[in-house]
Parts: sequence; structure tokens; C-alpha cells
Amino acid sequence: VSSIPRADDQSNWVYPSEAQFFAAMHRKNHNPDEKDMKTIVPIHNAVNERAWHEILGWEDGRGGSSCGGVKLVSFKGKPKEMTWRARFRTLLGYSAPFDRHDWVVDRCGLKMRYIIDFYSGRSTTGKPGSDLSFFLDVRPAFDNFEGVKMRVERFWSKWL
Repeated sequence: VSSIPRADDQSNWVYPSEAQFFAAMHRKNHNPDEKDMKTIVPIHNAVNERAWHEILGWEDGRGGSSCGGVKLVSFKGKPKEMTWRARFRTLLGYSAPFDRHDWVVDRCGLKMRYIIDFYSGRSTTGKPGSDLSFFLDVRPAFDNFEGVKMRVERFWSKWL
């Protein structure tokens, strides 16, 4: 069970079992090795927890606590749809993200969509494959005025 609350009831989202994850990878035309699921599934879950933590950082102080906290409504993987920001970074010579998700959260009735680009990070030891590192670029989408406002405020507080 994850730490991520569901918007449709009082429970939290439940992570897939190793068998479910293996089946999902097969459905998506990946060629997984069943024995790798013991390693891959905990990494998948930890990365999702990190994404949720990043979303909560964006949501902090925006009033979600007045109705029981921000909750996850839905998520959708979009690995083949590169965001404009990921495209720009790729043009600058950075590696492309290996995945993208859109998560919709409910903040007291206001639906906010967050874009998450998943990147492979740098090795801390300098040896390829010796450790796992990920970088998540999490941000509100420009779907509504609130998303634009949040991004402008973050830019303003970080860079000016």
C-alpha cells in the first residue's frame, strides 16, 4: 500500500504485485524477465512515492489541508509523448526522459494536473550500472490559471 491517498474513498492507492507489474509490462510490449520484478517493483514504488512528495511540495500552503489533504484522482503514463520542456532539454544536449506521467490531484474540489518527466540520474560512484539514480521533473500543467500562477510563483521565488 502506498502513502498516496485516493480521491474516490478513504484508502490509499495500492501498488501492483510483482505478477501484476510483469503482466503490465508484457501488455505494453516490453520484454521483462520475471525474476527482475523483485528489484524493479520496489524501485517503481519508491519513484512514485518521490513523485508524490514533489507534488505535495508544490501543494504546500495552498489550502488542501482544509478538506483532509490533497488526493490523487488519476494517473496516466505517456511514455511516447514528450513535453515541451523535455524537448527543449533534449535540444540542449541532455538525455530524453525515459517516461512521462500525468497525475491529476484533487485539492478541495479543484482538479490540478501535474506533469512528471522521469530521467535517469547520474551515478554517484561514476561507474555505470553501479547504483540507481533518478531525476523527476514534477510541475503543475498550464491547464488553468492556478497552474500558471503556481509556476510563476515558483520561478519568482527561485530565480528572482
